[in-house]
Amino acid sequence: QVPLVESGGGSVQTGGSLRLSCTITATTYSNKCAAWFRQAPGNEREGVAAISATSLTPVYAEFVKGRFTISRNNAKNTVYLELNSLQPEDTATYYCATAGTDYCFSLLVASYSFWGQGTQVTVSS
Repeated sequence: QVPLVESGGGSVQTGGSLRLSCTITATTYSNKCAAWFRQAPGNEREGVAAISATSLTPVYAEFVKGRFTISRNNAKNTVYLELNSLQPEDTATYYCATAGTDYCFSLLVASYSFWGQGTQVTVSS
């Protein structure tokens, strides 16, 4: 059973918006640090944003530049990533992951143990 299931991806034009959802199906990890990563073809997977179990002080990658917002609803075991002002370079498969810790210490791939299967975001110019 996949512990995290992403949804909400799709195709939009430049400047458009999407809201990604990550349902944490494994309750053991439902109130732990969660993060979003992305991977474009030919590129390494990179961290986008992370949020602790208490939603305090989310962490964002530099390239987000205020365009994306991470949030969570622990009652629904769901973590969200709001994507605004999308650009073609944001095209990638977006993955949700959990570190299994209450707080998020980094946006490094190696810090996260459990992953979803990803949802595709395509931005056309």
